[in-house]
Amino acid sequence: MRRALDLAERAEREHDEIPVGALLVSAAGELLGEGWNQNIGRFDPSAHAEIVALREGGQRLGNHRLLGTTLYVTLEPCAMCAMAVVHARVARVVFGASDPKTGAAGSVFDLLTDPRHNHRVTVLGGVLGEEAGARLTAYFRRKRGKPG
Repeated sequence: MRRALDLAERAEREHDEIPVGALLVSAAGELLGEGWNQNIGRFDPSAHAEIVALREGGQRLGNHRLLGTTLYVTLEPCAMCAMAVVHARVARVVFGASDPKTGAAGSVFDLLTDPRHNHRVTVLGGVLGEEAGARLTAYFRRKRGKPG
């Protein structure tokens, strides 16, 4: 999760993007893909950190199925990202801060473990969540011109 937080910091520092970072790791612990939010700079609404990491992982594996992998992400995935995780057959998602507005891993929706899907994902939330949440809060306060 520390690496994901570093990627989130990079998103904000280098690209003025919302500070979310993600990395995809194999069952053996090999880094397969990493990403940070790039939707603003790429003019791509789908370029969330998770999607960028999943795409890189798929390219590296030469497969659209990312079996046995774990996705680490600093913010609870949204519905788009959660369903990409389900379709990719990611085994586990570990996230930092919960997202009470659009979270799809238990906060607002619970798409990753929904029994109606043909694949369910193991979820662990709150890992370094306070740190991840504080970074997001500071970013949005700065963008809105409010004092910290």
